[in-house]
Parts: sequence; structure tokens; C-alpha cells
Amino acid sequence: MSTADTSRSDSAAHTTQTVRTVLGDIAPGELGTCDAHDHLFLTSPQLPGQEMDSATSAARELSAFRSAGGESLIQWTPHGMGRRAGELPELSRTSGVRIVAATGLHQSANYAPELLNRLRADGLAGLFVRELTEGIADTGVRAGLIKVAGGFHGLDTHARWTMDAAAEAHHATGAPIAVHLELGTGALDVLDLLCGELDVPPDRLIIGHLNRSPDLAIHHQVAEAGAYVAFDGPSRAHHATDWRMPEAVRALAEAGFADQLLLGGDTTTAGARAVNGGPGLVHLLRRVRPRLELAAGKDVVERMLTVNPGRAFAALWA
Repeated sequence: MSTADTSRSDSAAHTTQTVRTVLGDIAPGELGTCDAHDHLFLTSPQLPGQEMDSATSAARELSAFRSAGGESLIQWTPHGMGRRAGELPELSRTSGVRIVAATGLHQSANYAPELLNRLRADGLAGLFVRELTEGIADTGVRAGLIKVAGGFHGLDTHARWTMDAAAEAHHATGAPIAVHLELGTGALDVLDLLCGELDVPPDRLIIGHLNRSPDLAIHHQVAEAGAYVAFDGPSRAHHATDWRMPEAVRALAEAGFADQLLLGGDTTTAGARAVNGGPGLVHLLRRVRPRLELAAGKDVVERMLTVNPGRAFAALWA
């Protein structure tokens, strides 16, 4: 990791677009080969017994990822889900992998009602802005994106509340917004709300998990609107990811949207880590990349892993 990661001045971030890593702001091109959606740490009552809370395991995953050519990772773990932000700078320094942390809020099922009530009282947008500009509490680590989530085929009250706060924080800071789609559904509802009602530019949105609903017409509509399309969570055969993803990537590339495609692993359980017998972070580069290259060509996949993440996660930070 270059010393530029820690020495880049705040003033530079105000004049050029930069990616906000846990070690400081960097130029988009410095991300290199990027896993655009993953998790080093994550806990949720929805995943009992599968907590990803081991820094040792995270370090091993990053080491294998780096050995396979990985250079950066975007951690989408939001507020209140065990993101361990204070651990991320040392993991980044030790592994040589640049890491971007997230603020934001996931679906309500992932949180205790008491926490949600407190966030409503304190103001959610203000929390997002503080974590993006001042740092995540007691860590000094600034988040580099806002992560929110839709529901199954629609947006409930919680999703609308979190997306409204995300839009307000985006307008205050310039931060990109990354959206979890439940089983790949509800993408057009997300665009209607964030872009139509809340005036977020579509090129500031990363729409995740579209591969879990392999409807190529919807994929095309999302890309045509101008948002980034993230194919994330491979090696989950029951989600129609690996075996349908190449077809979807090729279709979007042939339609002229190759510059809006992203690729991520979305490791969410301890069992999915390589150290525990799962595919791990390295699967994205060792197995998914060559399969996609057969379908869409090396140039398209190279853009998905390098140039596109730099553009998607960069901001003119306010």
C-alpha cells in the first residue's frame, strides 16, 4: 500500500473525485482490481451462528484475495451490523488491500426495535453524514458509501425512511448510494424513489443483487436509467447467480452498458469463508472471472473489476 493512501489531503478531495478508503482518499484509478461488494465483518439476528466477527479470519481471506490479484474491497456492512470499522485500517495495511467502509442501514429485521427508535429520534441522515465526513464513532474511520436496502418486490416504510435519509446524506456529501435488492426484486421502485422523488443522480446509485432475479429486461431498464448494475453474490446456485450471470453480463455489454457493470462476492456468513470450506473472497477472481471472460470477453470483465468500481465509488466530497 502506497503512502499516498494516508497522506492525501482533504483539500484534494474537494477539487477532484476520490474514493474514500479507510486509510484516506485515493484517486479512482488506484483501486485496481476491486471486489465491489463484500463483507469482512457482519452480524445479524437473521444469520444466527454465522457471525463474521473474527479479525483473524478476515485477515486470512484478504491475504488469499491479495495473492489472487485482488487490490481493493468495498465492505457494504452498514451501521449496527458488526462492521468492526476500527479493525479495518490495520487489516488494510497488513494485507495491502484497500478497503472502503459503509454507513447506512439494512432492513429492519436486522435490528433491535430499541436501536431503530433511537435512530429515528436522533436523526438518521445526520448519522450518515457524520460517519461519512467525521468518522464512525470512536474509530476515526470515514465511510465511503451509504448502504440501504429495499424489500421483496417493493419498498416498505422502513426502506423509504432509510432511502430518504440516504438521499439527504448524498446531497450533503456527494457519497454514492449502494442498494441491496431483496432477491433482486424492486429495482424500478428504488429508482422511482431515489431518482424520481429524491433527486439522486442515477450514476450515484449502485443497484445490487440484480443477478438474483435474472430478468434481463429489468436489468436493461436499470442500466438504461444510468445506474450501476452490481452482479454480486456468486456461487449461490439457488439464487440463479453463477449459471445465469454470464448471459446477463454479455447481454448488457452488447447493449452498450459495459461501463456500468460491477462484480462482487457478497460473503455474508462464516461458512462462506474459504477458511471454513466456503468459496471465500478468492472465488471471485479464481473462478467467476474466467467464466465471465468466456461469455463477455476479457475487456468487459477487466472494466467490471477495475475502471468501473473507481468511477462508481468516487465522489466530489463535500
